[in-house]
Amino acid sequence: MRIAYLTNAYPKVSHSFIRREIAALEQLGVEVLRLSVRATRDALPDAEDRAELEQTIVLLDGTAGMARIARATLVAAIAHPLRFGSALSMALAMARAGGAGVVRHLAYLAEACRLSELLVGHGIGHVHVHFGTNPAAVARLARVLSGISYSMTVHGPDEFDAPRGLSLREKIADSSFTAGVSSYGRSQLMRWADVADWPRIGVVRCGVDRAFLDHPPVSPPNSRRLVCVARLGAQKGLPLLLEAAAELVAAGQAFELRIIGDGELRPVLERQIEALGLGRQVALLGWRSGDEVLAELRDARAFILPSFAEGLPVVLMEAMALHKPVITTAIAGIPELVDDKCGWVVPAGSVTALVGAMSAALEADEAMRAAMGKEGHRRVVDRHDADRNAASLHDALQASPMRLIL
Repeated sequence: MRIAYLTNAYPKVSHSFIRREIAALEQLGVEVLRLSVRATRDALPDAEDRAELEQTIVLLDGTAGMARIARATLVAAIAHPLRFGSALSMALAMARAGGAGVVRHLAYLAEACRLSELLVGHGIGHVHVHFGTNPAAVARLARVLSGISYSMTVHGPDEFDAPRGLSLREKIADSSFTAGVSSYGRSQLMRWADVADWPRIGVVRCGVDRAFLDHPPVSPPNSRRLVCVARLGAQKGLPLLLEAAAELVAAGQAFELRIIGDGELRPVLERQIEALGLGRQVALLGWRSGDEVLAELRDARAFILPSFAEGLPVVLMEAMALHKPVITTAIAGIPELVDDKCGWVVPAGSVTALVGAMSAALEADEAMRAAMGKEGHRRVVDRHDADRNAASLHDALQASPMRLIL
């Protein structure tokens, strides 16, 4: 089997689960062509991500890439005018639904012409898309241009924030199948899809690789260190975490909070840390390699992620695979994985609840933390093994017609 994978920007530090999924499919004998709409802007501390970068074809790859897109668009318009006209009508319909502008959707059409050219040239019969945003739009248009089918994994929360604007119903209808990453995610896809399309909507959970699953358990450390791994963006609730940290300091709690990640809110968080006098307690570490993240999690007392919006965070799975209790919020797919047997689940947006959970984690004895860690590890092994979950996707790709078996 030969397929392509398409994402908006690949590889990225926060999308290591896609790399794991591709690797697992390749172990099952699938040939995977890696395609990305844009070049990644992330620094790539992991050697595995740098290796993926070398194998990835970028559609919008500088001036040369733009020239190839322009040529592919001209060729498509001349060689297949009826198909091109149908794709143009679809692009304009998506533009009207999304309010994002005709120019942007004409760009998607041009990218789809180049994508079609690459798929045909490499003998690809199917493309799998991660995220139901612009890469799914490009794949949908390429289906009209080339007849090559697509499927997609929808993570949320972006797709569920603007389902009409992203033409989510239409993308689901035209796909061979659509996967959510949790039962919650599947329910949201069903909410916005035609009932007739429900049988082709399923769940393929994100997976954790063997470095985490097979890591030997260690005794719960007595450190007062809490670790957060997150993109520094509005969805992750990090300003609230800093408010909670300031309340803990005022209450006389000794602790250390280490935040791994980067993003547009970094200057805001830096100013907040200074204003709250948290320079001794909080460290913003930027992105770290997978080995460094593993080491930080291994040495932490607990992992914390106070998100406002999510799909189902892979980093929660990684922390739990390492026998770590977790503190997180009761949103999206998170309650399907985390409850009071393996951590603390608090209402999103509540500083008071977050302070209480952080205090409880700092005060929990070794036996309690060990029991939570053991249960969390069991759940991740049972539900989020990257190889096992990729096998489910492999079965869906082989089925005729393609569909997820629930």
